[in-house]
Amino acid sequence: MPTVRPAGGHAVYLDARALLPHVPPLAYPGQALAVELYRQGGIRGCEIGTVMFGRRPDGSEAPAAMDLVRLALPRRTYTQSHMDYVIEVVTWVAARARELTGLRIVDEPPALRHFTARFTPLTPAP
Repeated sequence: MPTVRPAGGHAVYLDARALLPHVPPLAYPGQALAVELYRQGGIRGCEIGTVMFGRRPDGSEAPAAMDLVRLALPRRTYTQSHMDYVIEVVTWVAARARELTGLRIVDEPPALRHFTARFTPLTPAP
């Protein structure tokens, strides 16, 4: 799994754009990865990328500099078995990365869309 290095003491950042090069930035690879981690293992991550930073003040959209998924690691909260589980799920999802498609926003608020926007999967090209 591609990550931002060095890893921080408070979080690990997964590089969704590197893992999903077939998903264009405006199809939200970071959000697609975050959704898949939740679907497959109940792992909650936060997209830090085009969903969060892509909308411009004039309403247009441009890719963010990076598309990451932040996995927070609070102190003294998780056990080694928790970490092992996350590693297993992330590895499983990464092995199937080519199967993931991008997403399309179907509903978003006028501000802070990364909190409550709703998405639908894009249909893969034949």
